[in-house]
Amino acid sequence: MSESTQKEDLQKIISNLEAECAEHPKSVIAHHQLGLVYRKAGRMDDAVKELKKAIELDPFSFESQINLGALYFDQGDLESAKAANEEALKAYPTSAQAHANLGLIHQQQGRVNEAVASYTEATRHDPKLVTAWINLTSAHIMAGENEKALDAAQQGVSLDPDFPVAQNNLAVALYYTKDFKGAQLHMEKAQELGYQVDPRFVEAVKSELGL
Repeated sequence: MSESTQKEDLQKIISNLEAECAEHPKSVIAHHQLGLVYRKAGRMDDAVKELKKAIELDPFSFESQINLGALYFDQGDLESAKAANEEALKAYPTSAQAHANLGLIHQQQGRVNEAVASYTEATRHDPKLVTAWINLTSAHIMAGENEKALDAAQQGVSLDPDFPVAQNNLAVALYYTKDFKGAQLHMEKAQELGYQVDPRFVEAVKSELGL
C-alpha cells in the first residue's frame, strides 16, 4: 500500500469518525477513537481535544486518560503525562499500563526508586506485560540493583524471546552481574533480531572476554 493510499484511508476514517461525533456528540467511544486517529495522523492538538472530550463525558474512561498521558509524554510534557496516568489509576487502580507509564515518567525525571516501585506494581497486576519487565530491568540497573535487574530481564526474555530489546537488556544485566559470556550470547541474539547494540557495550563485553 502506497503512502498516499494510506493517507487517503486515514482521512476517510477521520471523516467517518468526525461525522459520528457530530451525530452522537455524547459518544465516549467515538471521541476516544477520533482522538487516537488524530494522533496517528499527527494532529496532536485535535487528539488532545477529543480525548479530553471523552474524559469529560466519562471521567472513569481510564483508557482515554492513558492515551492522553501518552500524547503528553510524546510532547515532552511529563507533568501532564503523570497527572493523566494518575487520574487513570483513580478510575482503575489495577491498570498495569498506567503503572508502567508512571514508571517511565519517573525514570525520565530521574526518580529511580519511584520508577522501580511503579514498574513492580505494573508487573504485579499484569505479569505478562513484557515492556514493564524490560523497563524494570533498566531501572534496577540505574539503582545499582544488579541481581534484581537480572531477575527482571530473565522474566522479560522468558515472555518474549524474540523481542530484541528484551535480549539486549538481559545482556546488560548479565554484564553487570559479571557473566560476560552470557552477556555476549544475548547481545549477539539481540543483534540477530535486528537490534542496534550500543557499540560501547559491544567493546566492553569483548574487552572483558579478552577478544
